[in-house]
Amino acid sequence: MLDYVSLSAVAQVVREGSFERAAQALHVTPSAVSQRIKLLEERLGLALIVRGTPCTATEAGHWLCRHVEQVGMLERDLHTSLPALAALETPDSRVTLRVAVNADSLATWFIDAATAFCQAEPALLDFSVEDQDHTAEWLKNGTVLAAVTSSAKPVQGCHSVPLGHMRYLATASPAYMRRYFPDRVVDAAALALAPSLTFNRKDRLQAAWARQVCGRHVEVPQHWLPSSQAFVQATLGGMGWGMNPLALVAAHLESGALVRLQPDSDLLLPLVWQHARLKIPMLDRLTAAVLAAAKATLEA
Repeated sequence: MLDYVSLSAVAQVVREGSFERAAQALHVTPSAVSQRIKLLEERLGLALIVRGTPCTATEAGHWLCRHVEQVGMLERDLHTSLPALAALETPDSRVTLRVAVNADSLATWFIDAATAFCQAEPALLDFSVEDQDHTAEWLKNGTVLAAVTSSAKPVQGCHSVPLGHMRYLATASPAYMRRYFPDRVVDAAALALAPSLTFNRKDRLQAAWARQVCGRHVEVPQHWLPSSQAFVQATLGGMGWGMNPLALVAAHLESGALVRLQPDSDLLLPLVWQHARLKIPMLDRLTAAVLAAAKATLEA
């Protein structure tokens, strides 16, 4: 039988990043938290926490934290059927769900889903932001319970539900276009001299667009800018050209503050919602909120 007091200590340390803050949240001493985790690690013969600043979970620790989330959701749903159980809970008792989302979804449509879910549920959300091509990795190692990803192939133990497509446009300011593409000729030679904006080392959208337009890989100068909002601002300011979601730049295109580098060259990025294959009503309701928000924003 699992010791859920010790499991809660593991989950709290991972959530808070330190034994001291976890102890405050659990209303015990840091030594009590440390002792609980040490005993559980000795019992399992596995390291669960990587001690550091911040403290992080090992792979085994991630899977146990995920289990704690699942049990928490089941308990909260059980209260609906057995209201008397609520008397056993502390007033601020809420389950925390960890979700991985790509930054552009978080900046455009996913907050609508999160808001609708949290208004109706006694739950807190812990977001991990990652490139859509890599969020599935967080599911594989047990870091998160669900993720928005570009991978349609279900991660083992997960359901995969298509969400729709996010439209990306290669955009730049008119002044930038006059400087780097004075004849409006966007080819490999011009792109090799024109600074681009790249979210992080995993971002391949600019490279994919250049390959689509030029028919081959093009090495382009790159600014590294890991913020969806700053990405748009940098594009408006003429710092570089970048692939921006239509939802973030539609008004700027309409006003003329931004222009497409080349017409009819948009990229449609498929997005998928993957979540643990569990029959948990709260997780089903989170999925319903995500699907509703995606339907209102993404393209089929």
